[in-house]
Amino acid sequence: MCGIAGFWDASHAFTAEDGGAIVRRMTDALSHRGPDDDGHFQDAAAGVALGHRRLSVIDPTPGGHQPMTSASGRYVIVFNGEVYNHHRLRRELTPLGATFRGRSDTEVMLAAIEQWGLEAAVRRFVGMFAFALWDRRERTLALVRDRLGIKPLYYGWVGSLFVFGSELKALRRCPRFANPVDRDALCLLLRHNYIGAPHAIYRGIRKLPPGTWLRMDQGMAASRVDAATLATRVQTYWSAREVAQAGVADRLHLSDAAATDELEKLLLDAVGLRMEADVPLGAFLSGGVDSSLVVALMQAQSMRPVQTFSIGFHEKGYDEAGYARAVAEHLGTEHHELYVTARDALDVVPKLPSMFDEPFSDSSQIPTYLLSRLARRQVTVSLSGDGGDELFGGYERYFKARAIERGLDWMPAGLQRRCARSLSRHAAFYESLLAGANRCVPDRIRLKRPRSKIGVLAGMLDAGPQEQRYRLLMSHLRDPARVVLHAEEPPTELSHPVLGSQVREVFERMMYSDLVSYLPGDVLTKVDRASMAVSLEARVPLLDHRVAEFAWRVPMRQKVRGGEGKWLLRQVLYRHVPRALIDRPKKGFGVPMGEWLRGPLREWAEALLEPARLREEGYFEPEYVRAMFADHLAGRVHEGGRLWDVLMFQAWLRETRQSDARPREAVATACGAHAPAGF
Repeated sequence: MCGIAGFWDASHAFTAEDGGAIVRRMTDALSHRGPDDDGHFQDAAAGVALGHRRLSVIDPTPGGHQPMTSASGRYVIVFNGEVYNHHRLRRELTPLGATFRGRSDTEVMLAAIEQWGLEAAVRRFVGMFAFALWDRRERTLALVRDRLGIKPLYYGWVGSLFVFGSELKALRRCPRFANPVDRDALCLLLRHNYIGAPHAIYRGIRKLPPGTWLRMDQGMAASRVDAATLATRVQTYWSAREVAQAGVADRLHLSDAAATDELEKLLLDAVGLRMEADVPLGAFLSGGVDSSLVVALMQAQSMRPVQTFSIGFHEKGYDEAGYARAVAEHLGTEHHELYVTARDALDVVPKLPSMFDEPFSDSSQIPTYLLSRLARRQVTVSLSGDGGDELFGGYERYFKARAIERGLDWMPAGLQRRCARSLSRHAAFYESLLAGANRCVPDRIRLKRPRSKIGVLAGMLDAGPQEQRYRLLMSHLRDPARVVLHAEEPPTELSHPVLGSQVREVFERMMYSDLVSYLPGDVLTKVDRASMAVSLEARVPLLDHRVAEFAWRVPMRQKVRGGEGKWLLRQVLYRHVPRALIDRPKKGFGVPMGEWLRGPLREWAEALLEPARLREEGYFEPEYVRAMFADHLAGRVHEGGRLWDVLMFQAWLRETRQSDARPREAVATACGAHAPAGF
């Protein structure tokens, strides 16, 4: 795993010497992603500079050093990720005349591009990747991102420079960085707790969407085509929407046993490919279906015990360490376990703005970082079980949403709207009714946070189409533009679904929405930043694109059965682990953020949400935010999630304003340029 960065200075605003200083500053900001080596390339005549920070995993010798030039000298690449089928591609390319100096997958990628062309080569890659490719002959710069969005890639303009990088902090090291906060993108943070591609927190900067590539030519670089226009030039080489539609149109007709056999074969290959490493390798293990399956298939292909890692919490309702321990004992792994205290978790909070680099507010970011830190003490690579829920229908919310849909089918639209208005107007009355009912039933079936549930139900009654109801279910704030000043929320896949009528099952529509939004925007961003913060490479075999394509051809009866998701994944797992160790309710991977904001984090939150501060910064409606905070502190409404969204932006804003000035001043001094302060 690595970090990449670079720029195209088509106007030659900087000398070659200054350009070298800039690209080194950019890659220095990514040292955590690649502590083992760094490298830089410049095409001074064109004004192009590429930079790389290396975490040496495959071929740690100088033969894997980047930037790397192709055998013909035509292409130069900087690459973040892994192409797992590089050995198979090497065997295919050798008879075609390709020669290789080392063992790295990067060299194979270059040979494949020279042999088949960029897009055809990328279609053959099995892996996670984000890379920049400079074509010295055609004078073009291509940016490419993997199919599911496992590896990040930002691009856009900083002054006259076209820039790109694995993280925003590399772009902020450019001497003339003065891009303002994109208030419209901030609305997305308050709705979903992440900012999904193609949007980014800064105006003029974009994220390259999963499964796409962008080719910049000299004319585009010289004319400074704006980021919004550039986004229209992005080309798709793999489309989740097309995969979903094709899968539904061409279902597999396999018996349960045959489908289980086929999936196990695919997963064994996906896991096996991701076990190659010239450094110690292990796996995250929560004891749930997905991580247990990955570990089981690793152990089935390993001659020695797999190293596994889990963390536990003393707080009731958040601890799954015992389940992980039981699975590890059954499989015979070398298990590492750490119980963390609330203090351990709270100590991570000040690190989050720098770690995540862009405002991000899924509070499971904290345990994910702690787990990554534990694993990094023993290994450099860790496999993760992410992706099973989105591909095989594992989230509990799918069942809840479908139940709501079925419950609303009989109600005319007018009656739904009247019920929504009644619930909204008389929320306190209905809350008191539910509170009374809660006192009469066992604790395990009591409705938690009834006021919040009433609000969600009212919103869903008033939301309209199925897709809009799911968007509301996945929203923190129903109308973020009311809270973010001078903003208009941009459209997304969730607000303007494009899947089409080909996929009629509401369950599958929700899975698709998560696959293209929540998975890359939240889950994979969280894993990438948390693991890379400690220089740990995380691999996700369930998100092998071949597994994704197979999953969409599997009929729903083999994904969801008996009121339980991930049915087919479970059948594979039961061949390796007894049902008794797996069949239990899912707890999730979170922290008691609501309680912390009333307790140990209260003073920190008070400072960030101080009314005068909010008014001076001018991003949020102060009265709304303070009322939300007051309601939470008083226990009237549980606002932990929505407050965390605001707090993570506030903390990020403070951190970036403090940290950015020094690097920009340093670069400006080195380059003889003036770097404006602030945003």
